Amino acid sequence: MTGVELRQLRYFVAVAEELNFGRAAERLLIAGPSLSQQIKALERDLGVRLFDRDRRSVSLTAAGSALLPHTRALLERADDLQRRAGRLSGSEPVRLGYVNWLPSDLTARTATVAQLHLDAWVAPSHTQAARVAAGGLDLAVCWVRTEDLEERGLRARLIGADRLYAVSGGDDTSDVAARDTAVLLDADTTSWSSWNVYAEELAQDTGARAVHISNGGITGPAFFDHVRRCSRPVINSPKGQTTPLPPDLVQRPVTAPEIYWTWSLVWRENEDRPAVLAVVDALCDGVGDLGIRAPGVWLPDGDPHR
Repeated sequence: MTGVELRQLRYFVAVAEELNFGRAAERLLIAGPSLSQQIKALERDLGVRLFDRDRRSVSLTAAGSALLPHTRALLERADDLQRRAGRLSGSEPVRLGYVNWLPSDLTARTATVAQLHLDAWVAPSHTQAARVAAGGLDLAVCWVRTEDLEERGLRARLIGADRLYAVSGGDDTSDVAARDTAVLLDADTTSWSSWNVYAEELAQDTGARAVHISNGGITGPAFFDHVRRCSRPVINSPKGQTTPLPPDLVQRPVTAPEIYWTWSLVWRENEDRPAVLAVVDALCDGVGDLGIRAPGVWLPDGDPHR
């Protein structure tokens, strides 16, 4: 067995699939006599005859038929090993942009597959998606719709999800129906374009009241001031998920339906660099559905993970 090479095993599979040495040689881009010699060498090293052949036909022997699936499996493992080795080399830096959220174990997941460079420009979702499409970034964590992906030539996988809640004054922390909440839309579309699209559809689908503002109060102290002035609990945005509440305000779960915001990892659909694709797999494999496909969950119609 010491003389067996992966190249010879690939030749064996090609001949087994074509059952014709001439066609197999053309497929492998080698000369017919050379292919025949390599198969004979493989048979010698394995100690079994793989093919019955005469001037008119080629057929697998019983031993050849038995070894074929194992050979295919071995070649698949070898190809996988090569891909993983390429990913581990991390020779090419991968540029990742984001809005405000990243997986807590980002570094641990990607350290062995690529040189990941976090972009310092934290920008809105639509801006980050556009930068990936234009080549300024390799990847971005952002909120996108299916139509955005199609328009910009991007692909997306689910990387995270936030269940949004409502904020209200007083001390009532009980559940509140979505139809009894308010959702803010900001006049600054440069900063809040994605949120406005999401919030407007949320209001249309659930009956939540759309409240138009113009002071950037989707997050921060201005958001809390809007909550104090509003007669309804106000839906928080993903940018405010971890902001501590002032002592006069409380958090309330939203039900009927539960409201989720998804985070996508996006990349160009023609991307073929192993390091970039390795980061996609490292960050998204095993994520699961994060609860977004449970009964009673709301996502906008254009959400690619719906």
